[in-house]
Amino acid sequence: MRRTRKNMLTEWWWTIDRPMLLALALLLFAGLVLSMAASPAVAERLGLEPFHFVKRHLFFIPLAIGLMISLTFLEPRTIRRVALYVLIASIVGMVLTLVMGFSAKGAQRWIIIAGFSIQPSEFMKPAFVVLAAWLFAENDRRPEIPGNLFSIVLFMIIIVLLVAQPDIGQTILIGIVWAGLFFMAGMPLFWIFLLMGLGVGGLTVAYFFVPHVTGRINRFLDPSTGDTFQVDTAMDSIIRGGWLGVGPGEGMVKRILPDSHTDFIFAVLAEEFGIIVCLLLVATYMFIVSRALSQSLKTQDLFKRLAIAGLALLFGLQAVINIAVNLQLMPAKGMTLPFISYGGSSLLSVALGMGFLLALTRRRPEVGLDQRPYYDPRA
Repeated sequence: MRRTRKNMLTEWWWTIDRPMLLALALLLFAGLVLSMAASPAVAERLGLEPFHFVKRHLFFIPLAIGLMISLTFLEPRTIRRVALYVLIASIVGMVLTLVMGFSAKGAQRWIIIAGFSIQPSEFMKPAFVVLAAWLFAENDRRPEIPGNLFSIVLFMIIIVLLVAQPDIGQTILIGIVWAGLFFMAGMPLFWIFLLMGLGVGGLTVAYFFVPHVTGRINRFLDPSTGDTFQVDTAMDSIIRGGWLGVGPGEGMVKRILPDSHTDFIFAVLAEEFGIIVCLLLVATYMFIVSRALSQSLKTQDLFKRLAIAGLALLFGLQAVINIAVNLQLMPAKGMTLPFISYGGSSLLSVALGMGFLLALTRRRPEVGLDQRPYYDPRA
């Protein structure tokens, strides 16, 4: 028994993508450090115990690590099953959120379970990517199964639930990732133009009929039309930090911004640690995404190729959106910085996605597009 366990752990160590695992561990450590730097001021401002958010972050980190590592032991087939169960639970949770959830900042995205506020849509994202990749791969492998049609129907169900909350930021994120998967799976030209038209049309409808979206876009295009305190303060703090920062604990943005420990934690990093550290953080995200995309190109299995690329795109785009909002490059959105921002649902959902990614990038005997074992004739 002991020898079997040792062999299993040894095999895991030599087949896991260790550089990617190390980069993810660095992000988790950076998130803990920034939580200790940014959240005490927020807690005190809310009348809570100074380390309230730090303690909650510390509670979720071991859970996230355990979830991520445990998933890496699973086979691709089991990963698909886990993703299916998570997606079903997430969709049920999103429906319940609309019925019995609570509202915050103009949206109804959270539900209380066992004393914790859970955002089901966060867990939906990585599970949906894996299932969509499988449906596109099945459509290619077995044309008699309408995988593309099933994927479209599933996508529309999720989009309707997200818009109903409303959560336009997550809607755009999921839409881009799903369209990217469809494109990589060999999307016909007709669908490319159709999806582009639907995307533009959807944003236009949201702008005219969703006040929350209208206000944010108007404030982005013309700051004089509304309150831009958060984004202006975040940008000022980034400029104030300069190349080397003002020093840990010396920042001011965390003392006045309500979301400095979540949506605007990048501004805290820039102010206290400087642009150089920010660039190192961005480089870490770039390394993880580029390495995952490189791994996806090496696999012959279409499902793994699409799932790896989709999970990498989801992870990278979420980071890009968060950082772009902090730099005033796009309208403000409630998008967390993966593994850095405070939030149990966000932390666990990113761990879920990265666990899927690490499992799918493990070095195993390859399976080709026709699902037959691949043998190297030189072996």
